[in-house]
Amino acid sequence: QVQLVESGGGLVQPGGSLRLSCAASGSILSIDIMGWYRQAPGKQRELVATISSGGYSNYADSVKGRFTISRDNAKNTVYLQMNGLKPEDTAVYLCNAPSVRLTTRSTVTVWGQGTLVTVSS
Repeated sequence: QVQLVESGGGLVQPGGSLRLSCAASGSILSIDIMGWYRQAPGKQRELVATISSGGYSNYADSVKGRFTISRDNAKNTVYLQMNGLKPEDTAVYLCNAPSVRLTTRSTVTVWGQGTLVTVSS
């Protein structure tokens, strides 16, 4: 069974920084895309950023220039460096891997349990 475990959330003041980590564990052959989503109270889940195994990244307009996604393929781990945090960034941040290859013939979609980021003075 494949699991994604996030860490690094917490309370930070506006303008501050946090670094989230998400590690995949289990019997994994490979992972192509890994990404971060977020869901604020009363709002729909939204894409924050994704990164391919080759390092190609994609960001939501709302976080461009402030957030940086990166990954360590050898550790099956993805990171999200968040700078210049704003109160509107407050949300549960969820790690996602939409296509984890378990064998040459099978893939699964996996979500982490989420980590809360609160931006407040």
